[in-house]
Amino acid sequence: MISEKEVQEYLIDGLKCIGCGATIQTTEPKAVGYTPMSALIKGFDQEEVLCQRCFRLRHYNEIQPVNLTDDDFRRLLNQISETKALVVYVMDVFDFSGSMIPGLHRFVGSNPILLVGNKVDVLPHSIRRSKVKDWMRQQANIAGLRPIDIMLTSGKNGDEVSTLLDKIDQYRNGQSVYVVGVTNVGKSTLINQIIKDVTGDQQEVITTSRFPGTTLDRIEIPLDDNSDIIDTPGIIHADQMAHFLSAKDLKYVSPQKELKPRTYQLNAEQTLFFGAMARFDYVQGPKTGITAYFENNLQIHRTKLEKATAFYAKHAGTLLTPPNDNDMAQMPPLRRHEFKTTMKTDIVVDGLGWVTVPANVVVAAWAPEGVSVLTRKAMI
Repeated sequence: MISEKEVQEYLIDGLKCIGCGATIQTTEPKAVGYTPMSALIKGFDQEEVLCQRCFRLRHYNEIQPVNLTDDDFRRLLNQISETKALVVYVMDVFDFSGSMIPGLHRFVGSNPILLVGNKVDVLPHSIRRSKVKDWMRQQANIAGLRPIDIMLTSGKNGDEVSTLLDKIDQYRNGQSVYVVGVTNVGKSTLINQIIKDVTGDQQEVITTSRFPGTTLDRIEIPLDDNSDIIDTPGIIHADQMAHFLSAKDLKYVSPQKELKPRTYQLNAEQTLFFGAMARFDYVQGPKTGITAYFENNLQIHRTKLEKATAFYAKHAGTLLTPPNDNDMAQMPPLRRHEFKTTMKTDIVVDGLGWVTVPANVVVAAWAPEGVSVLTRKAMI
């Protein structure tokens, strides 16, 4: 067994948590990187040096809040522009606008960007992957980004990870690789898959969960003698749907399985509610099929448009959940977005799902204030 004196020497040298990258310390229980000395000694013996936060997250699925600000995260990312590297920008294909990092070009400098759409396993198989890539490129271009290539992956099941590694080797020119993204896009899960692919080690190395903001400091994984894959902390995007929900309700906005379409025959002036998180109004048009793509366990309720506002006021947090009644105070008011379609169109509530509607109808989508609602040519 390692002695406390030996552990103290490691602490002086700046011992890092293998789960989130935070510097380990044993004196301030409420600060980042804390773990009791007894637990740290035990961790050394088991070759699992974790801060208390990562230990609880990994073994008990509990999350502990930490006092880090967006500025702390951005300061860490600013290091990228000061070095020559390949930037792998991981986005959530299910929450594209919510995965955008504002001003990313300032962080990456002149370094090339490989754009990765993660969580592709939750998209229906009937969606052509080429369509998803084309849409991602269009959205990236609108944001001022010109990626050198686009990949679709699943950090969860390892889809296309070996191909991603080939692309990384192709574009990095012997340089290190920075992996960036906002919270909750599956970045650390993807890196764990990369580590498994490279080393054959099946044990999870980086702490992962559905909770936003799991990685707290940069984590370096050696690629060779001169370069590393560097996992950076996720930028906290306050407008992500996940930030408005409790831990137990996150399962309704973070699908773990392929989305199953649910089709409703709607007349004009009918409304669908998606829990208390979003609302869809079929304002004008003939009777038609409206197909919803949301987490498979999310309850969808139909009512008349004229009664919808009163229905929401009465049932939000009870019949309409999530969130439940106790958490409704955290939910911003729903804001209305109206669209008149000229083609078959997806109305996307970022981070929650989308509704496919026909051409030549008038519809409205309601989402929490700050959450993006956008349209795209129907994927299916």
